[in-house]
Amino acid sequence: MNRLLTAQPEQPAALDGWITADELTVAAAFGSERRRREYLTWRAVVRRTLGRDVRIGYDANGAPQLFGLSLHLSVSHCADLVAVALSEAPCAVDAEPADRDFSRVQSRYLTPFEESLSADPLWPAVAWCAKETLYKYARRRELDLCRDLRLVGVDLAAGRVAGRIGDGAPLPMRIDRVEGALVVSLFGSPDAPYAVERLLF
Repeated sequence: MNRLLTAQPEQPAALDGWITADELTVAAAFGSERRRREYLTWRAVVRRTLGRDVRIGYDANGAPQLFGLSLHLSVSHCADLVAVALSEAPCAVDAEPADRDFSRVQSRYLTPFEESLSADPLWPAVAWCAKETLYKYARRRELDLCRDLRLVGVDLAAGRVAGRIGDGAPLPMRIDRVEGALVVSLFGSPDAPYAVERLLF
């Protein structure tokens, strides 16, 4: 099972029945209203998909995980979008606004070779999402975005980008456009088909 689920960040009242009292308490301590909505919405997306009693926590690296289920989970959020990847194999996802300007930080995450892979104006944003996706998939802290995570090919027309973690084999990632955002996902079972599923609360 590979599933990529998206939703608009919602107010807590719209998520009633899908989030816990403890989660509401945690979210209330956030200084940002946007962060509160994103945090609560992705948890509601998981429970809406897998059941109201699903327990969610974090592993030793701070990545979200599901307790009592043999499923892997990855989460990303940006303005107006929450993305959740679920799979029986390891998975990762990252989302960014398609119009975000990465020009000031490009040299921190793109090598000259990677810059040369595409002249498309969307490439810097796609590359950032792909690097973040590789980072989440690796589940290791302190990886260098240029040295340890490398992009080796891209076909924007086909919605595909490939990268490596260290000297590992190339990992195929998929690029989707959802509600003005770029979403890059990586599933450990890449041949299993999936569609982007939009959830409404």
